[in-house]
Amino acid sequence: MPATRTLVLAAVLSLSAAADDPKTDPAAVIDRAAKALGVADKPPAAVMAKAKVTIHFGEKTFESETVTTAEGVDRGRSESDGEFGETVTVVTGDKGWRVVNIDILDLDGTALANEKRTLYLAAVAVDPAVLKGKGFKVAVAADEPVDGKPAVVLTGTGPDGKGFKVLFDKATGLPVRVSAPGVAGFDGDEAEQEWTFAEYKDFGGVKRPAVTTVTRGGKKFMTQRLTEFQVLDRVDPKVYVKP
Repeated sequence: MPATRTLVLAAVLSLSAAADDPKTDPAAVIDRAAKALGVADKPPAAVMAKAKVTIHFGEKTFESETVTTAEGVDRGRSESDGEFGETVTVVTGDKGWRVVNIDILDLDGTALANEKRTLYLAAVAVDPAVLKGKGFKVAVAADEPVDGKPAVVLTGTGPDGKGFKVLFDKATGLPVRVSAPGVAGFDGDEAEQEWTFAEYKDFGGVKRPAVTTVTRGGKKFMTQRLTEFQVLDRVDPKVYVKP
């Protein structure tokens, strides 16, 4: 083979390899994570999760149980029943509402934007392929440690233009942390929030973290222990209807 053709072929092969290299190609990181989670061949149309939740306020803790249903990055319903009372929060596209005990409140403006952001950040850990969707921009950044283990880092912005990071265990490819600045809490104040995932278990062929630890501003905020997880073919539209 002539020297020129050999050099051209070598360059093409080099570029092809780089395109599949998790060190440079975010799509390779995303695809590996989806495969590790068991959702690469059949991305979930919708999911349902039940969890026991401990909320931390200083030295005090409050217990609750939650049921969350989500479709993609812009439709979801979360029900919480515990020491704070009963709360239902629903987002469906550009509309949302919340029930606190017997009070019904429409979500709009900042409140709706905050809930939509939380919804898509949660969706990233269920099916990382959403990061390839409309409105998302991601890039590979320098590795960071999570609990002493190296993790591949994707930095990006969501459909609202706000930033976030997703970290994937370098050995397994599984998501181990999502972090985002300026996430609103119960009181409306914004702070850096991190969701750290641990103790992955198999739920009907799909892997999910049994324990999720949430920090706000570097302080422990919430611990979620997953008790049930299902992939759904569809969600009854009635769950999004305001009472």
